[in-house]
Amino acid sequence: MKIGITCYPTYGGSGVVATELGIELAANGHEVHFITYSQPFRLTGREHGIFYHEVPVSNYPLFEYPPYDLALATRMSEVAAYYQLDLLHVHYAIPHSISAYLARQMLAEKNRRLPFVTTLHGTDITLVGLDHSYLPITRFGIDQSDGVTAISSYLRDQTVEQFKVKREIEVIPNFVNCDVYTPLSPEIREAGRAQYAEPGEKILIHLSNFRPVKRAVDAVEIFTRIVEEVPARLLMVGDGPDRSQAEWLARSKGIQERVHFLGKQSSVNDLLPLADLMLMPSEMESFGLVALEAMACKVPTIATRVGGVPELIDDGLNGRLFPVGDIAGMADATIDLLSDDRKHEQFAVAGRQTAQQRYCASKIIPKYEAYYERVVEREGASVS
Repeated sequence: MKIGITCYPTYGGSGVVATELGIELAANGHEVHFITYSQPFRLTGREHGIFYHEVPVSNYPLFEYPPYDLALATRMSEVAAYYQLDLLHVHYAIPHSISAYLARQMLAEKNRRLPFVTTLHGTDITLVGLDHSYLPITRFGIDQSDGVTAISSYLRDQTVEQFKVKREIEVIPNFVNCDVYTPLSPEIREAGRAQYAEPGEKILIHLSNFRPVKRAVDAVEIFTRIVEEVPARLLMVGDGPDRSQAEWLARSKGIQERVHFLGKQSSVNDLLPLADLMLMPSEMESFGLVALEAMACKVPTIATRVGGVPELIDDGLNGRLFPVGDIAGMADATIDLLSDDRKHEQFAVAGRQTAQQRYCASKIIPKYEAYYERVVEREGASVS
């Protein structure tokens, strides 16, 4: 198939999933066209079967806010017509589903059908979509999509409840390439760990966009309690508005030498297997992609019991779950796991098995392919 993909090409989870999906689809022989304002950061530009189309936006003085959604719709229709796309797959409802709807209407004027699938990722529903300024247009975009998927049962149920949609929403969870996100050999792992920790020290990791909902400051607060009991280092991967506050907390607690702020990293698959535990104290996660990527690397996660996380993490089996803000509970659980090698190994092995058995790309990508085929066949039948 020839598939157009639109996403936010940044370090957020929706952009990561969309980019990895495109890479996997191209590896399966499909032709993939990314249509967005910049090249997704996980693309190198050298992948076979993947093409990138920039969306130029005019900065006309009349426009206080450049109309990206309209420029995107225009570019979608142009790419679809020129490259004879079979369908568009847009990630994050606003404004991508509306732009796809406009592109579909533009092509309909030329007697050409362009079905589009919308994947809901989380904050497009739970935060942006519920804003009364956007709720009607978000509902409209969902209703007008030719297919809708959600990354967890939690998110599907929230969409149905909050937006009163009656249409079918297919749950296709996030995925991980289990050959890319994989444990390292002992020699390579020890060499990598030596960059950040002394022999005998444990390594914890937090990976996010450092927005308030991710509670990166909580990760540092948890670590301040852990380091009192266990020699350890904390890797803070990512960037965003809460980074300075997290840095200030580390300095005020006198542990700045043990907390490494690494900024945005494109190859997190090289960093994750160096860690002993992942800290994910988020206020909300519709799925918890970073936890899945860590699990695939045999790194258990200490997380919050929110959103779709309990669908991924079985508390006490492959990770631990706590209420939001339970700093003491998460710290105690981390100390317990770091102090018990046998239990830690059991959690690590169970996490890797969960990733392999339920969430490997080889199991999830065929679900998207089958869904695409159903949408294209259904829409083709409706046109004829």
